[in-house]
Amino acid sequence: MDEVFKALADPSRRRLLDSLNARNGQSLRELCAGLDMARQSVSKHLAVLEGANLVTTAWRGREKLHYLNAEPINAIADRWINRYHREHARALADLKTALEDPMATEFVYTTYIRTTPERLWQALTDPAFTKRYWDTAFDTDWAPGSTMTWDNHGVVVSDPEQVVLESQPGRRLSYTWHTMTPELAERFGWDDTLRDTLAAERRSKVTFDIEPAGETVKLTVTHDGFGPDSTIAGMVSEGWPQVVANLKTLLETGEPLPA
Repeated sequence: MDEVFKALADPSRRRLLDSLNARNGQSLRELCAGLDMARQSVSKHLAVLEGANLVTTAWRGREKLHYLNAEPINAIADRWINRYHREHARALADLKTALEDPMATEFVYTTYIRTTPERLWQALTDPAFTKRYWDTAFDTDWAPGSTMTWDNHGVVVSDPEQVVLESQPGRRLSYTWHTMTPELAERFGWDDTLRDTLAAERRSKVTFDIEPAGETVKLTVTHDGFGPDSTIAGMVSEGWPQVVANLKTLLETGEPLPA
């Protein structure tokens, strides 16, 4: 947590975060062009931000793209939000909201978990695990191209377009997002307008990248494939931090976060 505060203390690094907040997923070249900073300086500042886990990266072809990562801000907010009244933590809440831009067309979230790649893979694929921290379970053999039936908070969703895209145990898992059904709308209390808006959106996908990192494992969740002004993108940007926090707590303590 000290690294986060030190990283945020520098105005140049805050400018980089502002730039990514305005347009997430930029290359080093794009960040340099948008700011009056030398390439070497930008690289050094990005290294500090990555070290504090405020920025995470992903390769798209030959380009290395940079994304805001809200996990450290969530950790700061969670540490004090229950201790003080919410109005006293307004600055933290505003920063958290800024980093979790609901209008983003690609959501990237990175955290570090004290576990093994094998155990994390089990937590992502075993229904007994996923039910505990997500209240969601999957019926599939996890082979690429296989269909997936979702038990989503008690609502069973089957669709031939719900499929496994990639499956590399202990390394990478990717699948398409579930279908927005009338049953889900009823379960979550969506009105007719929201239900129709969600049902009309293109199908997105989520990818989990797993990398050993010393005594921990680096987990990067990328949810993309949204259309412009996607409502679902805003919903998952709020949902994934809670799901990942529950997953991390379950693996590290044996129990998920209190409901």
